[in-house]
Amino acid sequence: MTDHASGASAAETARTQLDRALDHVDVRDGIIGELREPHEVHRVSVPLERDDGGRDVFVGYRAQHNNVRGPYKGGLRFQSGVDAEECIGLSMWMTWKCAVMDLPFGGGKGGVAVDPNELSDDEYERLTRRFTEEISEFVGPRRDVVAPDMGTDAQTMSWVMDEYSKETSETTPGVATGKPPVVGGSYGRAEAPGRSVAIVAREAFDYYDRDLDGATVAVQGFGSVGANAAFLLDEWGADVVAVSGANGAVYDEGGLDLDAVRDAGDDDALVAPYDGGDDIDNGDLLTLDVDLLVPAAVGNVLTAENADDVDADVIVEGANGPTTVDADDVFADRDVPVIPDILANAGGVTVSYFEWLQDINRRSWSRERVNDELDDEMTDAWGDVVDAYEDDEDASWRDAAYVVALGRITDAHESRGF
Repeated sequence: MTDHASGASAAETARTQLDRALDHVDVRDGIIGELREPHEVHRVSVPLERDDGGRDVFVGYRAQHNNVRGPYKGGLRFQSGVDAEECIGLSMWMTWKCAVMDLPFGGGKGGVAVDPNELSDDEYERLTRRFTEEISEFVGPRRDVVAPDMGTDAQTMSWVMDEYSKETSETTPGVATGKPPVVGGSYGRAEAPGRSVAIVAREAFDYYDRDLDGATVAVQGFGSVGANAAFLLDEWGADVVAVSGANGAVYDEGGLDLDAVRDAGDDDALVAPYDGGDDIDNGDLLTLDVDLLVPAAVGNVLTAENADDVDADVIVEGANGPTTVDADDVFADRDVPVIPDILANAGGVTVSYFEWLQDINRRSWSRERVNDELDDEMTDAWGDVVDAYEDDEDASWRDAAYVVALGRITDAHESRGF
């Protein structure tokens, strides 16, 4: 998927971010070369029998970036724009994300180039099962663990687990995370990425001696990440004044009634008009005068074209890659802190790790334990990034997160003798 504003694909953006981080950390040339490219990229054809008896063929991908610290780990997305370059870039970000969180995983990402809204429920299941069949030799609980992403959910992961188990003649819940608890999923997994965004926002406000209680917040995207972040920030006393969905945004300078926003929406329009809020354009949400902006929808929404108009004091990335390289430069010049996605939304992969452990050990954790463990892991990771940020006066928050990740990945490479 290409950033149309800058012409950069996700892979190009990830490599540029890597190159910039290398100004702040010493990494051997041989390791740098390996980190710039994925270990493998699998491209498969996925035939689908339609409900009317017709047949279509879709293209699926699985990019496996680096596994020096453990099995590849990353989501599967069903989206019309999925391509190899997008999967490579996202798999690179997963490598850094797992290393920042000090999880024993590397980075993977994949999906099918399809619009899930154009599939019936039965077609969706058949497509999922056939895609799993096509990639089954490349994935597994100790090789590559998949998870839900855009266009997929807990039910999708149940089908992935079931189909993989058929292929291996053994029930194998650890091949996929983000499953329903009844088949080995973890409580708290669906809420985890949004929860980690809120936790990191809390820590960032504390770092800058700002009060989260009463702070104004705009959240772009009211899906699983944005909505869960918004509700938790609201619970902690922040005033969420704007949220958006694909079809528009709603704004109330006095603070939104988030329950009313959720009740007004539906599967087709997560954000819909309701009494007490004003409709605004999605683009206008990004430039509201707020204390905190959380871009939690899709990538490449903060660009060189709108970065100067962004009026937030702090930005915490909820989506993967929402800020282009050029926008990062603008925010740096303006001294607007941008807390990067590879830290802020890492709650998903962190609770996926908890789920993986539960599956391997055939044990189940309570939701309270999951949330407590997640808070501990996020605050520990935040502390590591703060240390790297304060050690280098020229580093951005993104650079600091990369320094932490690259240090751990480099140590692993050198320890294994790569």
